[in-house]
Amino acid sequence: MNELDRSAPILNFVTADGARLTVHRHGAHISSWIPADGRERLYLSGRTDYRPTAAIRGGIPVIFPQFAAEGPLPKHGFARTASWSLIDAAATGDGAFVSRFGLVDNATTRAIWPQAFTAELRVLFSASRLSVILSVLNSGDTACRFTAALHSYLAVEAIEAVRLHGLNGLRYRDTALGGVAAVETAEALAIVGEVDRNYFDAPQSLLLREPHGELRIEQSGFCDTVVWNPGPAKAAQLADLDPGGHQRFLCVEAAVIGRPVQLQPGERWVGTQTLLA
Repeated sequence: MNELDRSAPILNFVTADGARLTVHRHGAHISSWIPADGRERLYLSGRTDYRPTAAIRGGIPVIFPQFAAEGPLPKHGFARTASWSLIDAAATGDGAFVSRFGLVDNATTRAIWPQAFTAELRVLFSASRLSVILSVLNSGDTACRFTAALHSYLAVEAIEAVRLHGLNGLRYRDTALGGVAAVETAEALAIVGEVDRNYFDAPQSLLLREPHGELRIEQSGFCDTVVWNPGPAKAAQLADLDPGGHQRFLCVEAAVIGRPVQLQPGERWVGTQTLLA
C-alpha cells in the first residue's frame, strides 16, 4: 500500500517476500494471513455477516472488554463490532510490515461499559510470522476490570486430523458440558464433536499439528487459552457459518479469563498472540 488511506474499510498489506494480510477497520479484524508459502492460515466463513452491528465469523476477532458471558456486558463485548481507526502502517527494515489500529471510549462504548480507555491493536507480520498485540490503557480516574481474548480461527484441512500439543496437565472449564472443571490428560488433544474449553494458566507455546504441516502458537500477557470448535450439530445452527465449515477451523484463543485484568488509572495492560508457520 503506497499511500496510507486511514478511512479505507478494508486494508490489504503485502511484504516484499509476498506474505499478505487483510484487516478490516470494523473490529480491527484480521480476516486473512497468507505467509510467503502461499497457504491461508486463517479461516473466514463465506456466509459471514458484514453489517456494522455484526461480528465477522472467522479471522481474528478482538474480544474486549468481556469474554463470552463472563460478566454483565453483551457477549464478547463491543470491540469486535466497533469501528477502529488506522493509526499508521509501514514496512520495517527487516522485511516485515507493521500496522496499528486504535479505539477510544465514546458515547456508544460508555453506554455499555462506563469506562475511559484507549485500546490499540498492533499487527506485525512477515514471511512466516504473525504477531497480534492488544494493549489497553485505563485513561479514566477510577480502576477498571475486564476480560479479553484474541479469538483466532486457525484454518485446518480436516478437523478430525488435527492434534493440539501442550495442554496436558492443565486445569480447564468445559463449557460444552455446562462448565464442569477437569484436568487435561491427553498428550495431544484431538477434536471430537463440540469442544469448548477454557484452559487456565496456559503455557506460552502450543503446537497445532496436521498431517501436512504444523503451526506454532505463542502467547504472552494472556494467562489462559480457549480451544473451540462447535462440532456438526451446533455448527448447523450458526447461520453465518459455511455448511461443514466447522471441519475447516480450530479456534485457539489467547485469553485472560480466570484472573481478570485490573487496571488503576494510568496503567496499561498488553497481551500478545504470535503464529509461526
